[in-house]
Amino acid sequence: MGRFCSNCGNEIEAGTNYCSKCGANISGDDSKNVDFNQNRSVGFSERNIATAIILSLFTCGIYNIYWFITLTDEINSLSDEKDTSGGVAFLLSLITCGIYGIYWSYKMGQKLYVAGRQNDKAIGDNGVLYLVLTLFGFGIIAECLMQNDLNKFTR
Repeated sequence: MGRFCSNCGNEIEAGTNYCSKCGANISGDDSKNVDFNQNRSVGFSERNIATAIILSLFTCGIYNIYWFITLTDEINSLSDEKDTSGGVAFLLSLITCGIYGIYWSYKMGQKLYVAGRQNDKAIGDNGVLYLVLTLFGFGIIAECLMQNDLNKFTR
């Protein structure tokens, strides 16, 4: 068991009074001796879904590209699978005229389900739902549902 910051979950070096990651004062009762796996920091913050949709519309889809890439990278980091990065997934979707994006939706649903089981979060196996939504042109709804599941990890 090591010593971890109660603010961000970063492991604390012996003899220090401040967290090297977030700067929180860890002297006294501010730090905890905990099992690292139980205090795992997800490394990203909750994203407002309505704001993401509005920004995607106002930027004519440019924010949606960013959202797609970050969703992929964040889900990959949660599920500990590093097979395709967000940038590569976006390029493959462009090259295949969206066909890879349909597969991507299914795969992200599977990865979220696995990450939910690993972290004791109530996330269903929605891969088929995301695939069907994307197949019928409702990819942004699939992204919203993915983001909703992803936000559960920050709470």
